[in-house]
Amino acid sequence: MSLRINDVAPDFTAETTQGTIHFHEWIGDNWAVLFSHPKDFTPVCTTELGAVGSLEAQFAARNVKPIGLSVDGVENHDKWAKDIEDVTGAKINFPVIGDTELKVAKLYDMLPGDAGDSCEGRTPADNATVRVVYIVGPDKKIKLQMAYPMTTGRNFDEIIRVLDSMQLTAKHKVATPANWKQGDDVIITGAVSNEDADKIFPGYKTVKPYLRTTAQPK
Repeated sequence: MSLRINDVAPDFTAETTQGTIHFHEWIGDNWAVLFSHPKDFTPVCTTELGAVGSLEAQFAARNVKPIGLSVDGVENHDKWAKDIEDVTGAKINFPVIGDTELKVAKLYDMLPGDAGDSCEGRTPADNATVRVVYIVGPDKKIKLQMAYPMTTGRNFDEIIRVLDSMQLTAKHKVATPANWKQGDDVIITGAVSNEDADKIFPGYKTVKPYLRTTAQPK
């Protein structure tokens, strides 16, 4: 069965560049961004891992732990990290999962069950569907999932923007409109009556009876 938003993210134990982890335990009370790659030493993925490395402080400020996955072994990941730093200038201080037996890729529905049980002999094209981003909340539920083609590098500024939206809307009864960014006005959810909105969001604006906007809550 395919994974959906609000499903519990499948737990797993795996070897990473920072030792063995138990995924749910590793997340703890944090948010997590799990992003996957079809193979080590691939050009687009090299730039992506470097991009995440450069955002280390921004993730930490949001209580977010990034974790990568690539369909290769941890020893290869360690060698690849040197190339990534050379190309992008960013160190990889987050764990990268070694998925040599394709277990996590299958668990997260990135590869079909009949894909085999070894990374040996597989090319990036064989693993093309292992190009997914999952955001997992502290409750261990999937909050977002996005799949990308191999030729399109992921926009991690957008991942940061989505995290800001989800963390804001988890605390307040608001939603964020299209292209929202930090500091923009937000939408009051339908769960809030006009009477309550007057108290919680004084001075809010009614654009349509179903669309009420207010300044971003502090």
